[in-house]
Amino acid sequence: MTQKAVVIYSGGMDSFTVLNKVLQQGLEVHALSFNYGQKHSKELAYAATVCDKLGISHKVVDISAVNFLLAGSALTSDVPMPEGHYEDQNMAQTVVPNRNMILLSLAVGYAVSIDANQVYYGAHGGDHAIYPDCRPEFVQKMNDVCAIANYEAVEIVTPYLHNTKIEILTDGLNMGLDYTDTWTCYNGREKACGKCGACQERLEAFAENGVTDPCLYE
Repeated sequence: MTQKAVVIYSGGMDSFTVLNKVLQQGLEVHALSFNYGQKHSKELAYAATVCDKLGISHKVVDISAVNFLLAGSALTSDVPMPEGHYEDQNMAQTVVPNRNMILLSLAVGYAVSIDANQVYYGAHGGDHAIYPDCRPEFVQKMNDVCAIANYEAVEIVTPYLHNTKIEILTDGLNMGLDYTDTWTCYNGREKACGKCGACQERLEAFAENGVTDPCLYE
């Protein structure tokens, strides 16, 4: 019987790479996306397109009712979207309170219900400066909890925890991935803004890999 794995899939380039990496390991992938009240849902549409093309299970969970509990972030509230690199302190405005703990908890519950013993998500080294719930110590503690939270232990797996986005893209390109169906920008306009931290880090990754980004920018 093929081993099952749950992949938290936002529709962005990091989780897209993780999703395909897990598929190439021969695991049966169950993709899980969340509407947590973010300002736009373009990533979710991209996620649905990819999962349909790959023919894999994909569930989109609407937890937007909790949005008022996660206020204060530029991603969920009426707060101007900051511009600049992820390492800039103003990018802390994009932190959504306790987001990954909430999403991982739901993903672990889903994993237990379908007899999967792993949950993957795309935390990476470039997130560490701003996002506490993408740091190694957070992942370690979540693993400790998820080993005892249910009768069945579930492992939190972060393949790129110590890698930069540049290195993630390098790995994806080596896997032959096409990043056309990914959306990274924090703004949900027709084209990516090219100015927010997410866009700047993505553009840097493609430039450093010597590849043209298929995403269209303003």
